[in-house]
Amino acid sequence: MAPFSILTKSTTFIKTLNPNSFRTISTFKYLCQEPQIAEPLVPSSSPTPLPPNPSSGSPLYQQDNWRTANSKPNPGLFGPSLPALGTLQGGPSSKLQAYSQTLDGTQLLNVFAEWITSHRWDDMIQLFEFWVQCLDSDGKFNKPDVNLYNHYLRAKLMANASPRDLLDLVAKLDDYKVLPNTASFNFVLKAMHEAREAKAAEKLLQRMLQTGKESMPDDESYKLVTEMLFSVNQTDDALKYIDITLSSGNMVSPKVFTECVKSCVRLGRLDTLASIIERCKKMDQNKALCPQWNMCNLIVDVALQEDNSKLAFYGLEFLARWITRGEAARPPVYLSVDEGLVMPALGTASRTFDKTLIDASWAVLRRSLRNNRAPSAESYLGKISAYSSLGNLQRAFATLHEFESVYGGDSNTEAAENFFSPFTSLSPLVMACSKGGFETLDSVYFQLENLSRAERPYKSVAALNCVILGCANIWDLDRAYQTFESISGSFGLTPDIHSYNALMCAFGKLKKTPEASSIFEHLTGLGMKPNATSYTMLVNAHLINRDPKAAVSVVDEMVNAGHVPSKQLLKDIRRRCVREFDNESNDQVEAFARKFGIRMGPESRQNMLFNLSYSSMKGLTEVLARPT
Repeated sequence: MAPFSILTKSTTFIKTLNPNSFRTISTFKYLCQEPQIAEPLVPSSSPTPLPPNPSSGSPLYQQDNWRTANSKPNPGLFGPSLPALGTLQGGPSSKLQAYSQTLDGTQLLNVFAEWITSHRWDDMIQLFEFWVQCLDSDGKFNKPDVNLYNHYLRAKLMANASPRDLLDLVAKLDDYKVLPNTASFNFVLKAMHEAREAKAAEKLLQRMLQTGKESMPDDESYKLVTEMLFSVNQTDDALKYIDITLSSGNMVSPKVFTECVKSCVRLGRLDTLASIIERCKKMDQNKALCPQWNMCNLIVDVALQEDNSKLAFYGLEFLARWITRGEAARPPVYLSVDEGLVMPALGTASRTFDKTLIDASWAVLRRSLRNNRAPSAESYLGKISAYSSLGNLQRAFATLHEFESVYGGDSNTEAAENFFSPFTSLSPLVMACSKGGFETLDSVYFQLENLSRAERPYKSVAALNCVILGCANIWDLDRAYQTFESISGSFGLTPDIHSYNALMCAFGKLKKTPEASSIFEHLTGLGMKPNATSYTMLVNAHLINRDPKAAVSVVDEMVNAGHVPSKQLLKDIRRRCVREFDNESNDQVEAFARKFGIRMGPESRQNMLFNLSYSSMKGLTEVLARPT
């Protein structure tokens, strides 16, 4: 028997001796040993790709490349900052890992755009970290651009990453040879904003300013840093960055603008605030900025206390904007400015000679009243005073005409009578008329005369009284008397008590006391009741004539008529009594003062020139050298 047949037939015997020692390949007793013809190979439609070229630097080859002798093994693009796949938070996700191998950069960006809406921040972080460790079609690690990397930074920020971690991740962009842009640094600034790291944020902003165009700060950058600086009371630094924001043409956020207003008002930086508002108004992107209603009122109030006309104007402009918005709303909201705020604004305009503030104040007042009622008499007088201080007599007399049309019908009342007095209420208009001498007075008179002949004539006794008293102030008795006569002659009006008082003042200034007394007797003969000013003008005429006894007698008549002498009038009489050594009249003046509770006070400073010793130059020098 051949050796081959013996081996094949002995398998049964060996199996019988120890059945567990061997196992046959097949259940058949004999295997077919005949050779068979192999089937022909059919080429597949997608052949297996070749391995990557070793010279390409693929991370599959850990050894040095023969063309780059100095090359070193790539330790991983993220280095030690990213954990290994097996130590990721929540454990490795096999689905995300498998999903990351099927995406390119554009597809991953679309996935992130969808996941942002559902706030899948942790999944975004894991998918990105899996994706950057996968290979692309060239056998290299996936390389993100700055836009895709910013989505990763956003997810890290929303996952409460610390500012230091985010700053390290921004630094890792150097490994991809990609420059961070403004959005990259803004994510770090947002983290610093939440952590209130103002100093670090300021340093990062300075770095952004120095790096270049790609990372120049934008509106959001300045907003985050400025808000932090205001929150830690670093107002000077915050104002500096607001200045940089405006200089670079960026937009100031409403919140930053409100904080700027609050800080400047609290610290009294009113000029700085006015400058910032002025610059914002000149920029299209910032001209719509407007504080809240209460803050606008506070701005106007503080500005008026400091006579800052420019800031007061801006505050009134903000209030007018709120009124317009309220009227345009549906349903409308009618906002109104307190008239007590407008009157000080007119006073500030008068002291600072600001015409724009006058117009703004009056426009806001008219808009607030909505034609439900007329402005108060005090508002009209404030407007007249403001235009008079500016020397704009045309607008001043136009306001007086409007004032008379509203309150002139109640001229019989004592309050209305005082409204049109050239000695008190209209005194600023009188001073403006007499400021330029007879030339200005003549110009005003001729304009009033021309208006009286117009199609809609304007005739005003109050305006002519201002001209009469203005002539008295420049000691021009002839013009004063001619103007008084023209009231009834040229204008066809009747002189009132103020007309006679102004004429008495003109005669009294020139020591024509008998004529002044005749005027007083004339008006009483006409049935007019003299007022306190009438008695005061007659007293002044006697004092100018150095007759304190006659002045005291007039005061006695004044008291009997029910009028109270003013403190200044009693002090003038006392001074004349001292000069004339009239102790009896002086005692009567003191009695009047005690009767009406008027504290006269000393007059040591007023008596200094009266007590000068002109006998020697030494005495004059000693007096002038005394401290005031």
